[in-house]
Amino acid sequence: MPEKPAERTDRSAVRSLLRLWPYVRPVRLRLFTAAFVAILASCLSLVIPLILKWMVDGPVADRDPGGVWLGALYLLLLGIAEAVLFGFRRWLVARPLAGVEASMRADLYRHLQRLPVAFHDRWPSGQLLSRGTTDLMLLRMFLAFPLTFLVVNAATILVGFVILFAQDWSLGLVLLAPAVPLIVLCSVFETKYSLVARKAQDQVGDLTTVVEESVLGIRIVKGFGRHRSQALAFRALSQRLRTTELGKARLLAGIWALITAIPELAIGAALVLGTIQVADGSLSAGTLVAFLSTALALRWPVESIGFLLAMSQESATATDRFFEVMDVAEEHGVAAARADAPDAPAGMVFEGVEFRYPDAEPGSPPVLARIDLHVRPGETMALVGGTGSGKTTLTALVPRLHEVTGGRITLDGEDIATMERSRLRELVSVAFEEPTLFSATVGENVRMGAEDADEEQVRRALAVAQADFVHRLPQGLDTEVGEQGLSLSGGQRQRLALARAVVGQPRFLVLDDPLSALDVHTETLVEAALRQVLEETTAVVVAHRPSTVMLADRVALLSEGRITAVGTHQELLRSNAEYAWLMSGAEPGGGPDPLTTETLAPAQQVPVEEGTR
Repeated sequence: MPEKPAERTDRSAVRSLLRLWPYVRPVRLRLFTAAFVAILASCLSLVIPLILKWMVDGPVADRDPGGVWLGALYLLLLGIAEAVLFGFRRWLVARPLAGVEASMRADLYRHLQRLPVAFHDRWPSGQLLSRGTTDLMLLRMFLAFPLTFLVVNAATILVGFVILFAQDWSLGLVLLAPAVPLIVLCSVFETKYSLVARKAQDQVGDLTTVVEESVLGIRIVKGFGRHRSQALAFRALSQRLRTTELGKARLLAGIWALITAIPELAIGAALVLGTIQVADGSLSAGTLVAFLSTALALRWPVESIGFLLAMSQESATATDRFFEVMDVAEEHGVAAARADAPDAPAGMVFEGVEFRYPDAEPGSPPVLARIDLHVRPGETMALVGGTGSGKTTLTALVPRLHEVTGGRITLDGEDIATMERSRLRELVSVAFEEPTLFSATVGENVRMGAEDADEEQVRRALAVAQADFVHRLPQGLDTEVGEQGLSLSGGQRQRLALARAVVGQPRFLVLDDPLSALDVHTETLVEAALRQVLEETTAVVVAHRPSTVMLADRVALLSEGRITAVGTHQELLRSNAEYAWLMSGAEPGGGPDPLTTETLAPAQQVPVEEGTR
């Protein structure tokens, strides 16, 4: 869900829509030209009543067939000119507005890539998708039609009333009388419609989220036979959206009925009054025809007010939703340097690191508290701890997926908070426990770890990750792995993610339990190849099993957000009950389990001294 529920703000629709100006500015000339052409075309239609007046008071009254045919020709030419001008307006706006939509979508996508991970943790993907698709399409449609015709219809109504008053001021006053109640009705409608429009657009985002989750989680849905419950959840959201859309329809129907009925009553009153004046001889028949024709020509500009206001409100809401995301602060490339911090030694150093999530309750304990840890250059440090101890969070701080809220992290003596993110992420490579692949080829997925990696480097990384299965795929490295890589097994995805992490031969490597999905035989092969990579880098490895711990020189035990012990595997196994329990299942404080000696025999036979492999 969004950070806050959708609430009505005091910002007017006009103020919201004005925020689109930076995107519209490059095409303003064509938009202004299109508006002028549309106004010209619309005003041409107001010339038709004047021609009718001339025909009735002239050729018709004089029984002149030639004059009637001439008047008909004028009407035909006016109709053709009006059609050509409207077609030209359409051509003027089509291409530039498609460019405006594409530019906004590109900016939104670029901005999403730069937003902190904490933002993406809070916002459902369906809400973001609806903002980048449905909302932007709605804005393009608004700029192409309603925006132009709000201006065009206003100009047409103004010119039309000038013509009406020029024909007969008393009849003009009769038609002008409904203006005040119409303004009041439109104001009330605008207020109510803005609320229901926002509600509907947020519900579309919720529905999109459900559809996306159901598609991505189709194996779970089918595996547990939950298709019926998912269908019911989808139906419930659909019903909510349907109810909201019906509410919109009722509001629009009500305003449209009133906007149509009130002017019709005024036209009827003007017709009666004008007929009386014609009968009295104070008004010519041609003038009455011209007056009523002009009034009827103004019906569409007046009646369309409700529809145009509705489109404007929906577009203002779409604009607000777009800028709700765009207004979120991006990750800063370089943070302020901490001049008071002493120089740090080489390697990867955590100095008094603290972290709490941005949405944490005030006063709640931090996820990580006073983390002090030094990973020496070329050393591999294993992070071990129970579920929820903060291991994954700690590793996410190194590439600055989250920002530390206290202390600092240095790489070879340089505070990562002062580094450009692009440089930091060239130095640090990561592999997460949940491997994420993209709808691209195997080679493209691996090269995400190093864009300029050649084929030899890719093959070397695949060999380290024991991902030789790639060469047996139909197109080898050029095989498309499909959305989320679900055409591959969990172990295959994890091996490709590991290959992606090591392909660039990074100086610092962060691995979050990278072997959890592998069978024991593949795990042994990967570990043997991974040892060679770890000899060339400084690494932190989250480990849950003794076999993974054996890749490390030293082990740091993380408990309740704190480093409680650091040492070799054997040292901690002998001296720390919690560590022994995590590694072997022995009861804390009760000494090693009888099976520990057998389970950990290889570790006991090959002692690993501190700082060595």
